[in-house]
Amino acid sequence: MSTNSVDAINALKNFSAQSDNGIITVTIDQTERKMNVIGEGFNDAFATITDTFINDQDAKGLILTSGKSTFVVGADIDQLTTIETAEQAFDLVEDLKTSLRKLETSGKPVVAAITGTALGGGLELALACHYRIAIDSPKTKLGLPEVKLGLLPGGGGTQRLPRLIGIQKALELMTQGKVLRPQQALEIGFIDDVAHDNDELISKAKAWINDNPKAQQPWDKKGFKIPGGDSNHPKVVQVFSMAPAMANQKSHGNYPAITHILSSVFEGCLTDIDNGLKIESRFFVACVLSDVSKNMINSLWTQLNSIKKGQSRPQGFEKYKVSKVGILGAGMMGAGIAYVSAKAGMEVVLLDTAIEGAEKGKSHSTKLLDKAISRGRSTEAKKQALLDLIKTTTSYDDLEGCDLIIEAVFEDVDIKAECTRQSEDVIPETAVYASNTSTLPITELAKASKRPNQFIGLHFFSPVDKMPLVEIIVGEKTDDATLAKGFDYVGQIGKTPIVVNDSRGFYTSRVFGTYVSEGIVMLGEGIHPRSIEVAGMKSGMPMPPLALQDEVSLSLSLHVMQQTKKAMEAEGKTFTPHPAMSVVEKMVKEFGREGKKVSKGFYDYPENGEKHLWTELTELYPTTDEQPSQQDLVDRLLYVQANETAKCYEENVVRTVADANIGSIFGWGFAPNQGGTLQFINSVGVDKFVARSRELAQKYGARFEPAQLLVEMAAKGEVFSDD
Repeated sequence: MSTNSVDAINALKNFSAQSDNGIITVTIDQTERKMNVIGEGFNDAFATITDTFINDQDAKGLILTSGKSTFVVGADIDQLTTIETAEQAFDLVEDLKTSLRKLETSGKPVVAAITGTALGGGLELALACHYRIAIDSPKTKLGLPEVKLGLLPGGGGTQRLPRLIGIQKALELMTQGKVLRPQQALEIGFIDDVAHDNDELISKAKAWINDNPKAQQPWDKKGFKIPGGDSNHPKVVQVFSMAPAMANQKSHGNYPAITHILSSVFEGCLTDIDNGLKIESRFFVACVLSDVSKNMINSLWTQLNSIKKGQSRPQGFEKYKVSKVGILGAGMMGAGIAYVSAKAGMEVVLLDTAIEGAEKGKSHSTKLLDKAISRGRSTEAKKQALLDLIKTTTSYDDLEGCDLIIEAVFEDVDIKAECTRQSEDVIPETAVYASNTSTLPITELAKASKRPNQFIGLHFFSPVDKMPLVEIIVGEKTDDATLAKGFDYVGQIGKTPIVVNDSRGFYTSRVFGTYVSEGIVMLGEGIHPRSIEVAGMKSGMPMPPLALQDEVSLSLSLHVMQQTKKAMEAEGKTFTPHPAMSVVEKMVKEFGREGKKVSKGFYDYPENGEKHLWTELTELYPTTDEQPSQQDLVDRLLYVQANETAKCYEENVVRTVADANIGSIFGWGFAPNQGGTLQFINSVGVDKFVARSRELAQKYGARFEPAQLLVEMAAKGEVFSDD
């Protein structure tokens, strides 16, 4: 019996349909969301769409499209956080895949008219269609990035993509979570065509349906072979024999989802599509229930969204928009801040002591824009428009009319104070004054200001154009209105803000320092430098500690330590040097090894070769006969950071659990698989963390003694949470 699919679909919430000579166009438009997702109610609605379309004798083809500028951006991750059992996870993906499988085997042509970004489950919807057309826009992103949350594509992606483009290419895209632009996707072959606007998109979709009345997926055709061969093909066997080792070299076994993707593709491509889809569902279950996935979803989804929604922003203040920003200092940081501000459409005044320095700072934007043009992501016109927004100068008079000043000069209290005084003589009384200092207390710097309530810290990370975080530091006298303005500016330039209270080193620099310092202490103890570096990578950090210290510069770290000593003694406090200080001092003062900037630090940096550990390190710090276990080294590097974060939380330096976790991952790259420093403690278990910390303290020093807060939380059975 034939059904009227249009009426049935129009009765569904968030879906609409219309017919044009038997071609049904279904538009997904979730009115309560900015973007469409596969969430609660979606599977049931999609099952209705599938069944009514198949049973509608007058329906000869189907176009799936979106009422938004994006297509479908993936699964509703919040829904995944409610899953408690393997059965729930399995049923969730199998329900949708059952409908998709019915649709692609219906004998009627189905086209995905992709209006914009299609990620994860959104792209998997499109892959189940017989033909895929996307709007050719630089904003359109296509990919299966689930691995970045510890998951695998569970809507058929691990089976359809390799059958479409070949196993090797599919593995590369899925294990790295790569996102492509439409032209790249077209070249690889997982979309079939592009359109310039919605009208052309729908027109092309209808034309394809009319030309292909009996569409069939390649993998459903008799004699189908996977492009490049299945899992048993000699060339593919070679890929699978190398892939686990290559994946482990990058992930160090910290991301089980990568292994599950490899296994799902390997096993699924030895069988037919239907069995392959079931194999995928089983590996999806393993991912969803893993600790790594739970950690990553908790921080990189739930907590990150809380921050973006303004969890740390003071309430009661209208959203603020910066029109003109003055940047003092056109060095690496100032130049980067100028670029991201101009990119957001702000007028920028880039001030330096010499006009040559200011122009050099502006040229940083030119280089970044030229790179974007070469990759097809910008145009000469856009480049010129952005550069026109940046005015270079040596005169403070040009700061007149700035809503915001960001000082990014050398880390010296006196130099910064002079910048503050000269700026405040010119800028409006309503302007916010911010320092990009990474270590000097904001309250101290604000003493040079006439308006300390409008003085705040905006700590950027290098390189500014790539690093997603800005640490907002609230001084003793900083008022809520200033904090709200600072928060809004960070959002305006597309960065993620965390809010911390003032203290030496704030949050990120203070905790980051414990990681590199612990590696340096290990060296001083006679642990082989190679073992230290391997432990750094095994711990999940992006770089090993000695290499990272070279990047930061040993001379800068020594300068910060000396400044800290001077400041603490001036306050009448006792300065206790960190055990790493003597090593850094010796490296810099006795051997002139200041780090990568002078091509010699813990590593040597030959002009025409790869960097390598300085061969004399083991002579300077002889390797002891008895070396600790790798687990001890990994634990030391992780526990020292997590414990210092707990102290920051205890001292109210970091205000929220979300800010602590996101700050640690985005700020200095704390192991993402652990979900951030405080989530790491939760995952280990607070009581177990306390016990292990005490073991480490007994063996390696008092710095591992657990924060008092942790001892109290362990006794009460509490965990870190903002709820």
